[in-house]
Parts: sequence; structure tokens; C-alpha cells
Amino acid sequence: MSDTDGFEVVPLPAFRDNYIWTLRNRSYAAVVDPGDAQPVLDYLQRERLELCAILATHHHPDHVGGIADLLARRAVPVYGPRGEPIATLTHPVHEGDEVEIPQLGLRLRVLDIPGHTRAHIAYYGANSLFCGDTLFACGCGRLFEGTAQQMAASLAKLAALPDATLVYSGHEYTLANIEFARAVEPANQELAARAASEAQKRERAQATLPSTIGREKQTNPFLRCTQAAVIAAADKYLGTRAADPVQVFAAIRQWKNNF
Repeated sequence: MSDTDGFEVVPLPAFRDNYIWTLRNRSYAAVVDPGDAQPVLDYLQRERLELCAILATHHHPDHVGGIADLLARRAVPVYGPRGEPIATLTHPVHEGDEVEIPQLGLRLRVLDIPGHTRAHIAYYGANSLFCGDTLFACGCGRLFEGTAQQMAASLAKLAALPDATLVYSGHEYTLANIEFARAVEPANQELAARAASEAQKRERAQATLPSTIGREKQTNPFLRCTQAAVIAAADKYLGTRAADPVQVFAAIRQWKNNF
């Protein structure tokens, strides 16, 4: 759980490793990427909260599969990426749009971050970034519909946000991502320290999220494709010299796919 101005963010675990991020105050809650309705319904009932909005980052079923069941119980606005097949959307959005949730006193800016899917979006505001499956703690999403160039540009856009920005990703992938990141940058001392601290959180059954943009820039190889150590690791994997940072990114993404 993390506190922001006027509301708090609570992770609701779903499936094996998903998080449904729940933004709440004393009376209302909005949810991000509810792949399963039941954890949301149980939480709303237990906390005596009224659902006021649903936000989706992309169309994959583990992020949108619970929306219809939630709407069957209460009709609320459903925001999500314009240009992706999500039948339950009421408000398709893209970069330049804003999502206002008056019950929480919250306004979020929409960012286009394609790569994992063709029209994936993020929501940014109140020092918080809800980025679905694009940016993970020490990792990034697979390229299911987009290109390496698109994903590299999307990650650069997120890396340009303030270092203190809280990063709320869609999955608890952190320990596995750190294992790969250490294969890429074995001498990264920030990464070594993070490995220990995040392992302790998981031993206590705590979420490793949110991260921060600043922490990702220090430890996430996919945000470090201009760093000498990451370039050298990519070159070694390729068996030749990468031509540019996008090729570095593509190489380590392919390496991670088979890690």
C-alpha cells in the first residue's frame, strides 16, 4: 500500500502474479487492469467502498477479463486504449487525453506506450504511473504486437518522467527480472543491493511495487541501453557490435525471452 495526495493505492493480487491496482479514499475506489472481478468485489465489500471508475492499459484478458462482471454490478466509466479490441470501454483514450476521477480528486494524463501491444497506454498523475505490461521492476514487457523501436521509444518516454515517480506495473515479476538484469550487469552495485532488498520483501509476502523511475534508471537494463556495460553484454550476446541503442534493446529483449 502506498499513500498519495488524498488517496491510497492498494495492490489486489490476481491469478498467479497480476496486480489489480486499486486507488481509494474512504468512500470510493477506482481499479486499474481488473483481469478478475472477484478480488475487486471482495475488497469493495470488505472495505465498504463504491466503485467509481475502471482503467485499462491494454487488451490482454488478464487485464480486462473482469470488467464485464464489475459493470454488471455497477455502471461506471471504463477508460482504455483507443485502437485495441476491448468491448467494455466507454471512454477510449490516447495520448493527450486526460482521465478525471472526481470522487478521488484525481486527474491522470494518458501516455501512448506501444510495444507490448499495438496501442498500450499508461496513466500518469499525482506522482504515479500505471504502466501495465510495458515497464516492470527491472524489466519490460514482451513484444507481442509492437516493434523493438516502438518499445524502446515507449520506455524512453517513461524514463523521462521525474525520478520520484512511483511505478505501478501489472505483474510481480521483480525477482526473476533482477536475476536476468544481474546477468546483463553483474558489476552493478545498485542492482546487487536491490536484489537483497526485494528478496526480503517477497519473503515477507510483500509486493515489490511500486518502484520509482529513478530506481529503474539505475537497475533496469532495458532503460540502460546507452550504458557501456549493457552495450557490451548485448554485443557478446549478438556476437557482433550493436549498431545503436535500439539494437542493444532488441538484443537483450531477445536474450530475456530465452533466459
